[in-house]
Amino acid sequence: MRGEHDGRADRILDAAKELLLRWGYRRVTIDEIAKLAGVGKGTIYLHWRTREQLFFAVAAREAVAMLDAVAAAMRADPDEIMLHRYMRRFFLEAMDRPVLRALFTRDAETLDKFLSSPARRPLEGAKLIASRDYLRVLARHGLLRAGLRPEDLDYSLPTIVFGFFAIEPLLPADVPLGLEEKAGHLADTLRRTFEPERPSAREPAAGEVVEIFERLSRDFEDAAYGGKHGS
Repeated sequence: MRGEHDGRADRILDAAKELLLRWGYRRVTIDEIAKLAGVGKGTIYLHWRTREQLFFAVAAREAVAMLDAVAAAMRADPDEIMLHRYMRRFFLEAMDRPVLRALFTRDAETLDKFLSSPARRPLEGAKLIASRDYLRVLARHGLLRAGLRPEDLDYSLPTIVFGFFAIEPLLPADVPLGLEEKAGHLADTLRRTFEPERPSAREPAAGEVVEIFERLSRDFEDAAYGGKHGS
């Protein structure tokens, strides 16, 4: 059951998100967030010690929703654990969530100095994209190309994935691709680059993979709420 602490934290996060998307990171103050959330300024600091931590929590909460959607899709269809299918869904889910979209597309108008803050780094790290644990499961079950080790993807995988996000503001107007088409191009690139022509059955690996993403979601939830969620 969600407690009073959770409800108050969510009101603050809702207010911070609304003002972030309306005015941008530079203009939003703790005073304005407290006013919109209907709490005292000191109450916000009971949850998060700094303004940067608060906005990290806003993005981390969106990451939780994204990861929960990923895990749900994997539970419903074991084929979703394949790297290309997972990253396709990751791209679609992230682009559908405005704060994550701003983060991954490097939207300086919205996020300003937050883009250079150490606080945002866990949201852009390899663990969020594809952890070594996840890649090890794929390799062990014959779902990565023969000879590929998880560490071999440390550079190439995030370079490809973040490239699809980063190109968004640079795409010319005469490239009228919809989001689903872009996600399809990403999936096809990853399938051709990292996966075997005839992958093994997905079902034996599905339970392990779902558990990894559920655990990652809990980690981001704890980060968003300071480890106090549900208390």
